[in-house]
Amino acid sequence: MKLPQQTQITEDGSPGFGAVRRVLVVDDSRMQRRILSATLARAGYEVIEAASGAEALEIAARLVPDLILSDWMMPGMDGLEFCRAFRAQMLGRYVYFILLTSKTETNDVAEGLQSGADDFLTKPVNGQELRARIAAGERILRMERELNEKNRLVSSTLDALQSLYDSLDRDLIEARKLQQSLVRERHRSFGNAEVSLLLRPSGHVGGDLVGFFPINARRVGLFSIDVSGHGVTSALMTARLAGLLSGTSPEQNIALVLSDFGIYDARPPAEVAAHLNRVLLEEMDTETYFTLLYADVDLISGQVAMVQAGHPHPAIQRACGRIDYLGAGGLPVGLLEGAAYQDFTATLRPGDRLLLASDGITEAADAEGVQLGEQGLSRLMTRSAGLGGPAFLEALVWDLEAFTGGAFTDDVSAVFFEFHGAKENVG
Repeated sequence: MKLPQQTQITEDGSPGFGAVRRVLVVDDSRMQRRILSATLARAGYEVIEAASGAEALEIAARLVPDLILSDWMMPGMDGLEFCRAFRAQMLGRYVYFILLTSKTETNDVAEGLQSGADDFLTKPVNGQELRARIAAGERILRMERELNEKNRLVSSTLDALQSLYDSLDRDLIEARKLQQSLVRERHRSFGNAEVSLLLRPSGHVGGDLVGFFPINARRVGLFSIDVSGHGVTSALMTARLAGLLSGTSPEQNIALVLSDFGIYDARPPAEVAAHLNRVLLEEMDTETYFTLLYADVDLISGQVAMVQAGHPHPAIQRACGRIDYLGAGGLPVGLLEGAAYQDFTATLRPGDRLLLASDGITEAADAEGVQLGEQGLSRLMTRSAGLGGPAFLEALVWDLEAFTGGAFTDDVSAVFFEFHGAKENVG
């Protein structure tokens, strides 16, 4: 075995370290090995010699070469058998393999290539041709190793991104739980009326918010909100709005005012929308806006005062089955400073039901891109007219999934209020 050389001559003739540093010469002829080794050593390569294919396999396992020069015709394991065995053994790194042969037939060359050889040199070997073939091998090895390095970097980057995604995914799962907790109570019965809530984000977190809060012993506030956009920013906005319309902290609820008698009353719905508009534009400093439906419902008389701020029209399903859509649209909250909002009213009679739905329902589309719309929503409401409470909302979601094919591209939310009629004791 030759002692390792410290440098090699690169393709342009200057000393340095290229893609080929260590060459394994395999030949059963000692004279041929010495001639090739001397030529390679003068060019600056580290040369290792092996007298047989079996010896070469053992050496290559310990001292991985960059390039192999192997005779074809050798006793025992010939060059083709050695090439196949070597390729099977060195699966983790590519080594350039040149066969030395006196064979020139096309079939012989094809057989050598099929066995894993990269190139051929005809014996006796010409030194200039040998250097040229090694230079060609260097170019291929350099490209292969550069590609491997780039693949390694890509793989490392993908691993880092996957780790980041997994961490973000875990955070978003927790955020989804926290956002769902904003709607603590999905159903409540008031004796002569009941309210049910639906909130289903299209992603981990969403920008829809629904809820209700007691105003006093006989009135309740209902709200349906759809914040612009999706994701974390919208979800953070819903968390802030949940605090501003809190049923557990009436002193923080901007829809409520404390009267001189020490009991809470409510601002008119249009004033609530205007107040939210001012808060969003003056205090929150954000480009986010939202649509709103807010209703102030009298549990005894069935009188409802509402404001619509860019949200889909509220629907009243009468006891007779007729469905009425109310409201005139209005501007979303947070778009225009000083925006004006208008109240409108309706009267619920025993057996009537009020639905405040987000556009995730009315704008849901089927496979052809046709949106459900108000007519489609009316069909779904009519189909489930015999159901009440959460069962009605569940049926609505099932029918919506059947309409869209199961894919919701937007958050789906709704407030469903059922008026049964006045009773003596209202809880």
